Amino acid sequence: MKLTILRETLLKPLQAVSGVVERRQTLPILANILLRAENKQLTLTGTDLEVELIAKATLDSDDTGECTLPARKFMDICRSLPDETEIKLNLSGDRATLQAGKSRFTLATLPIEDFPVIEEIAASWEFTVSQKSLKRLIEKTNFAMAQQDVRYYLNGLMIELSQGNLRAVATDGHRLAICSVPAEVDVSETQQIVVPRKGVMELARLLEDSEDTVHVQVGTNHIKVNLPDISFTSKLIDGRFPDYERVVPKGGDKLVSADKETLRKALIRTSILSNEKYRGIRFQIESDRLQIQAHNPEQEEAEEEIPIEYKGESIEIGFNANYIQDALAALEPSQVTITLSDANSSCLITADGDDDCSYVVMPMRL
Repeated sequence: MKLTILRETLLKPLQAVSGVVERRQTLPILANILLRAENKQLTLTGTDLEVELIAKATLDSDDTGECTLPARKFMDICRSLPDETEIKLNLSGDRATLQAGKSRFTLATLPIEDFPVIEEIAASWEFTVSQKSLKRLIEKTNFAMAQQDVRYYLNGLMIELSQGNLRAVATDGHRLAICSVPAEVDVSETQQIVVPRKGVMELARLLEDSEDTVHVQVGTNHIKVNLPDISFTSKLIDGRFPDYERVVPKGGDKLVSADKETLRKALIRTSILSNEKYRGIRFQIESDRLQIQAHNPEQEEAEEEIPIEYKGESIEIGFNANYIQDALAALEPSQVTITLSDANSSCLITADGDDDCSYVVMPMRL
């Protein structure tokens, strides 16, 4: 394989696919990326067997050939080279030589046939959605995904396809995040898939705040998202996601309306003296005022009072401060509503004028 390419042309696709390559691998080949040059196009592929990324770059020459290179080393070399540097890659046996100006590097390669490639998926459903909408869907919910939960289906993001609508739901068993966006989805009945955590985070990294549409294909075991010059494929988690509709509190009669920033900053200050492990804070809700309290095993205490709009009987309830803060950070409008029914039931957090996103947080015993 012989290849000549400008550093800038190579760097963007290289950074895109290198993100999926883990530092510690069970198979040596998974630390490498696959390079293939043909028809004036360079294709770079990276995978960890769960997520596969394919990025493309246009070549000025008719170079052809293929090889695998260690992803981290290759990227670090390219990143450290000066701007507008011309990189020449030459493959000889199991060694690849990179030449850039007066710099020269020799890298070990691994056989191409050892590189695993995810098979082309047979799409059961296809739809299009703007990059901006898909990115919003992920960013408004992914913080509520579980991490290394034995209920493996919680370690991912559930995406629900319904007619003209796309919904994302994430939960770790203590809180729940829901967000919906309109999309060109055409399905006869509601479908659900669960994308693993790694795939969700990689996709969020690739998406941009643009109105450009992306084409999404969903198969039995995989999801594929076609972005400009990048193709993302992820395995799906095989498991039934819990019925989230049952978790969303209904009929709460205690409505607390507060300024989002005032509440968020009060929580940040109060939680400094909360228990570092459980992050528990107490809400004392009374007519038009909210008292937030925290204490820790060192007998230290914090107390904050903020004005709210509330008419009803006083209620005392405990929460994990981080969960409330995460929900507030995800909501955009300045006025939020916390809906409660009693001290032992979950609360529903929504923003005035934004019906797309809602958050459920379970109470804590303090």
